[in-house]
Amino acid sequence: MRRLFLACCRYLRITAVPHAIGANSPANNVYGPGRRYISTSISSSKVLPWEAPSRETLLRKIDCAMKDGNVEEALQSFSNYKKLHGLPEPRVLNSMIVSLSYMSSRRWLQRAFDMVLSVYQINRNLLNCGSLMRLALALARDQMPVPASTVLRIIMESRKLPDVDMLSISFLHMLKSQVGSYLATDVLIETCESFLDQVTDRREMKKLDPIKNNATLFNMVLESCVNFKCIIMAQKVMELMSLIGVVGDVNTVVMASRVFEMVGQRDELIHMKRSIDSLTSLTFLQYYQHFYDSLLSLHFKYNDMDAAAKFLIDLHQERKPGVFFCGGLQKQSIIQIGSGNMKSGYRIMFDPEKVDRGFVLGTESQFGLVVLTDGNLLHTEKALAKLVIGCVKSRNMHILSSFFITSRKDGLELISPQDVVNACIQMGWLHSAHDIIDDLESAGIPVGITGYISLLRAYEKENKSEEFNCLLQQIQKIASTMDDIHTNSPFTIKNIAKVVKYEIPLSSSSLFAALADEIKHYKPEEHLTLEFNNSVLFFCKAKMMEDALCTYKRMREQNIRPTSHTFCHILRGYSSMDMHREITMLWGEIKRRLEYGELDLDRDLLDCLVLNFLKGGYFSRVMEIISYMSKHNIYCDKWKYRHAFLKLHKNLYRNLNSLHDKTEAQSKRIEDVRAFRLWASIK
Repeated sequence: MRRLFLACCRYLRITAVPHAIGANSPANNVYGPGRRYISTSISSSKVLPWEAPSRETLLRKIDCAMKDGNVEEALQSFSNYKKLHGLPEPRVLNSMIVSLSYMSSRRWLQRAFDMVLSVYQINRNLLNCGSLMRLALALARDQMPVPASTVLRIIMESRKLPDVDMLSISFLHMLKSQVGSYLATDVLIETCESFLDQVTDRREMKKLDPIKNNATLFNMVLESCVNFKCIIMAQKVMELMSLIGVVGDVNTVVMASRVFEMVGQRDELIHMKRSIDSLTSLTFLQYYQHFYDSLLSLHFKYNDMDAAAKFLIDLHQERKPGVFFCGGLQKQSIIQIGSGNMKSGYRIMFDPEKVDRGFVLGTESQFGLVVLTDGNLLHTEKALAKLVIGCVKSRNMHILSSFFITSRKDGLELISPQDVVNACIQMGWLHSAHDIIDDLESAGIPVGITGYISLLRAYEKENKSEEFNCLLQQIQKIASTMDDIHTNSPFTIKNIAKVVKYEIPLSSSSLFAALADEIKHYKPEEHLTLEFNNSVLFFCKAKMMEDALCTYKRMREQNIRPTSHTFCHILRGYSSMDMHREITMLWGEIKRRLEYGELDLDRDLLDCLVLNFLKGGYFSRVMEIISYMSKHNIYCDKWKYRHAFLKLHKNLYRNLNSLHDKTEAQSKRIEDVRAFRLWASIK
């Protein structure tokens, strides 16, 4: 060993001589060939001979430590190796990442993630997608959604599609939390958009087949969007399903209906109903109850009591054999998003015979309006309470009376009119109860003496003598036809007045309890807000922004408060047309309403604003919204914003000190860019 060391020293002394001799010196010719030879041999072998055992020793230490489960020693050896020799070969790296992924301790998972980040910053080509996917799954399972999403995004940057089954399981864990839901949805959107950008030919769409054939992945994400009220993300996911060509299943119908209900797109649900009524089979009835529940909810929200009453009649008529159920189902049907006549419309195909049993829906409907009982879809008492309240508040009791009359003619036992009359009396809606009695009496449907007596007693208690006397005369006219009045003496007003004095207690019915509960949640102007929002959405999808703004102005003129949905629609409309300057003015309006408490915080809206301002280069607005989100503890997706900046403005003001003669505006802009770079950790 000593001889080898002395020999190397002699060679090194030889190579040092030419540096002291001039380039044109004869000595240079003497030592030139030797110098060139020795120099080449040393540069071609980056590691000196005596370093080789150290490299091999460290690699053996890493392997042995990982096999023995000594993670601390393995990481220490890895750190030493990295300092001396740089990164090891991919085999060693991936082995360590996989081994750390199987550790139950969060500490080791974090160390594995830190290792991946350090390797990613030096040479991302050394990372293997398979080992990264295992790490992402482990992080997601341990409820570490931010690191998990980062690892998934690193995989996506390699232009390789992750294993879809493992991706689905990772999403399943991430979607349990609000932040995880945001990130999982973003990862899915970014993955689809990234691969769609690579597709130049329809034949290349086969690259997306693994995702295209996994409707459950999209169903899970849509469900989380509904749960956390992410209206913009939900719409984007459904549009991507259409562009990729995802063929949905019965669960997709349920999720789409919930998104439509959340956005207020009743026309889309009505269009779907025409298909679903003919597709519904007894096998999938438990799934379709969620669709009918969403549609009925929107009928009530739009204050369309005619449609709601007809819906309830139709729902009960489906119980008759062969009315809506057919033996052979169609192979595929369509979920239409937006107008089918516009280029901006989207379509999602779904298979009515396909359902993923692994995607578990709750047995109860979301709004509690439709229930599956003994193989039949029925309305709940809550639905009937909403119908009664809607008719009473709109002063249109004729709809409710027609509902009773039609159901009686069709032989449907929906509810006893007597129960509704008594419940209205208990709620203090005496005139409404009287209107129902009059309409039923005109239609020849008996109400019963109990209803009349209860109303008489209520009139007397409220000192409404005129109504009291009117009802007495009405009872006298029809007394002979009442089966529950038995008297041999002539029936007079005086006699019936005595009956009122008797104790005929009104039993507290379940309908009365439902009415008392639902009246607390009744919003009289909700239907106006929905109608305006629906108009704004239509114009924005058609890129008719002037009409959308006119609708918004009418909204304010009528003192109807815009919601976050209103601004989401306008923002998406502006964004689709790259109208970034207009978005700055929209942000001013949003900010003012947030300050005055006229608008609820919406993370989806703020996130979309940041991305649009990054795209338009409005960095002062970007930092303003990021500051606002941080102040209110709203999650900021730093990775997404950083990569949006690098994609669009990578070399913007790269040398921030190169501009000498700067205006005040330029100085402010440079300052904002510097602030964003610092926040996003961009060097």
